Amino acid sequence: MPENEGAKRCSRCKEFKPRAAFAGNRAARDGLQAYCRECWSEYHQARQLAKGKNVRPRVETPEGHKFCRGCGETKPHSEWHRNATASDGLATCCKACKAARGRQGHLKRQYGMTEAERDEMIASQMGLCVICLKAPAVHVDHCHRTGKVRGVLCFNCNSAIGKLGDDPDAIRRAAAYLEGTSWKPTLVAPGVYQLPS
Repeated sequence: MPENEGAKRCSRCKEFKPRAAFAGNRAARDGLQAYCRECWSEYHQARQLAKGKNVRPRVETPEGHKFCRGCGETKPHSEWHRNATASDGLATCCKACKAARGRQGHLKRQYGMTEAERDEMIASQMGLCVICLKAPAVHVDHCHRTGKVRGVLCFNCNSAIGKLGDDPDAIRRAAAYLEGTSWKPTLVAPGVYQLPS
């Protein structure tokens, strides 16, 4: 194939390839690298190995798919978040791995615990919320003042404690209200009320 406007010869493999097969290089006269992308990848990996650096092996994937190094699976592009700065426009790990990393990071940053420690705590509670003893324990509960983890609760119980401001007195009054001994003022005289002690 003769060299024309739409093709360039790779100086490593000596093949004529379309201009899109070459990465950009502003310093070059034609604005493209001398090696095609495939040759440059091979050259770069060989250089890194020669320097003694760890080189991840290249994984061949079908068109429209990408290999996730987190889970070791090849997934379609729909299973990846977008990343405009990446060469392929996709994130470095799939959506599932990114979500798992996010959960791990949240537990470590927020509560100083690992997923294994959380799971051990849930197992010690027999998998149930320690307040209602019905729903599965899924939300880590902690003291907002000290930051200490108290246990793992269901969503409703965890949010109820939060709505009552982590105040034991407010929770006792709520229990008394539910038991029928509500906190009501007593009418002593017209317009005069006595508050319960």
